[in-house]
Amino acid sequence: MNTSVGLGANAVRAGLSRGLIEFRGSMTNPQEVLLGYLMLPAMFLGMALFLGDNEAGGITSGMTIIFSGLVTMIAMLGMATTAQVIATEREDGTLLRCRAVPHGMIGYTVGKTVHILLMSVLAMSLLLVPALLFVDGVAVQGWTGALALVWVCLLGLATLASIGAIIGALISNPRLVVGLAMLPVMVLVGISGIFFPMAFLPGWLQTVAMVFPIYWIGEGLRAALFPAEALAAGEFGVAQLPLVAGVLALWTVLGFLVAQRVLRRMARRTSGSRVQAAREEAMKRAY
Repeated sequence: MNTSVGLGANAVRAGLSRGLIEFRGSMTNPQEVLLGYLMLPAMFLGMALFLGDNEAGGITSGMTIIFSGLVTMIAMLGMATTAQVIATEREDGTLLRCRAVPHGMIGYTVGKTVHILLMSVLAMSLLLVPALLFVDGVAVQGWTGALALVWVCLLGLATLASIGAIIGALISNPRLVVGLAMLPVMVLVGISGIFFPMAFLPGWLQTVAMVFPIYWIGEGLRAALFPAEALAAGEFGVAQLPLVAGVLALWTVLGFLVAQRVLRRMARRTSGSRVQAAREEAMKRAY
């Protein structure tokens, strides 16, 4: 029992180290820096600067665009990026090698989570910091808002990274996984009140949206970025942060447990011959 616990703790530490190494490595890849860190922040920041002058109910268009950008980035980086990484490393044999290490899938999951968290924090900082300086009305609502901003982003990313890992494990072709992962991302963002009020949607669709974590990520970030008076007077109302924390924590725990099971099952079904065949097929497509 103690040996198993010790091996598990070692796997977690190895995962933390692996995540840091992969993050540092991504910073040396110009293509990954451009697509993973700069493109989305630049797009939403540009929209906020050019379209952010209108105000309604104490909330400017710029504030809404930055809020929508943050939630969209959390969803895309957490789900789509993680799914693509998992599918790619399934094809190149990384997951097969992890299977041979005691508690290797725990270390692998921790490493991927750390990598995605660090990558996402940097990308969102590149959006939020300039927005705080240059976009009219954008501000963190005191220390309470700052704390909410941190824990909502971290919990949301951890939750969506687990869901992305499940998607990546279930889809074998890494060239298809981004498109297939983007579909649920955009649907959930679209129905969760991120770009327009949920009041425009049928009641049953609002209920569906509230089951998933993106809605609650939006609730938490509104409380962090929008004045409470403006929220109370508008269609959203003041966010119940304890409820937001409880829902996201539940999703995080369940997502991690399910992702572990799915990844282990996928690794058991992966063999060296399948990996080699997948590599040869990928090389044929490349040429």
